[in-house]
This record gives sequence, C-alpha cells and structure tokens, in this order.
Amino acid sequence: MNAAPDPDPAIARFAILQAMRLSGALLVLLGAVTLSRRFAALNTIPDTAAYAIMAVGLVDFFVVPLLLARRWRSPRR
Repeated sequence: MNAAPDPDPAIARFAILQAMRLSGALLVLLGAVTLSRRFAALNTIPDTAAYAIMAVGLVDFFVVPLLLARRWRSPRR
C-alpha cells in the first residue's frame, strides 16, 4: 500500500506567519476606525485603548513573524 507522504511543516508555518500578519493589520485597522469615531458602537472605547490596539497590531504585524521565523529556522550545520 502507498503511504501518504508526511505533510511539509513549511506550508503550515507559512500559513501561521500570514495569519499573524493579517491579524496585525486588522488590529491596526480597528484602532484607526475607533479613533475616527465613524461608528457609534466604537464611540465608547477611549482613545488610549485605541492606540494600545494599534500598537499591539503593529507588533503583531512586524515583530511576531520575525520571532517565529527565527524560532523555526533550521539549525546551522
């Protein structure tokens, strides 16, 4: 019988990196929309919380994928 090949972990890791970047971009967008006061449902969120959401989104977009890629890097030979 033919055994199914082992799935490549690089595919899953790439998907995780892209999901982290997408979630970071969405958090930055949420913070910006909150600061714009365009939606009544978001008017109760204070400006400091909106800036904090944006900061977390920026870290999520720029820093976390780098840290994950460094952690997943193959060891040097």
